[in-house]
Amino acid sequence: MGHNSFFVPHPNLSAEVNHQIVQSEIEGGVYLSDLPPATVLQIQTQHHCYTAVLLEDGSALISGHPEFCPEPTAVAISGSTWGGTMLKRSFVGRGMRLEFSHPGYRTPIVTSSIQDIRELSSAARLRNHAAV
Repeated sequence: MGHNSFFVPHPNLSAEVNHQIVQSEIEGGVYLSDLPPATVLQIQTQHHCYTAVLLEDGSALISGHPEFCPEPTAVAISGSTWGGTMLKRSFVGRGMRLEFSHPGYRTPIVTSSIQDIRELSSAARLRNHAAV
């Protein structure tokens, strides 16, 4: 193809962290900054299916958890983590855990492992937006 798109390990990160970065690119995901506001994502984790309507500046209306967000709740999506303290900012990735700040909790909410991410069709988007 003419250009080198291979991952170059960061010299200041451990081999495990560099491996996780590569794995997140292989398993796939989406950078929220690449999506316009009003995009609707369906995020299937091991335990729940979340619906996120993207707003401005990394915030979203999220629903799908019986305790934290049974109804659409305005949150700030931080990104995804592998379960530790390292965060891939503004990224929702398969095999990772979504992390978001909820107005009713002091510490971030971290979901179970993300199994699938889908952008809902425009028809579904209109139905979901009307429900919000």
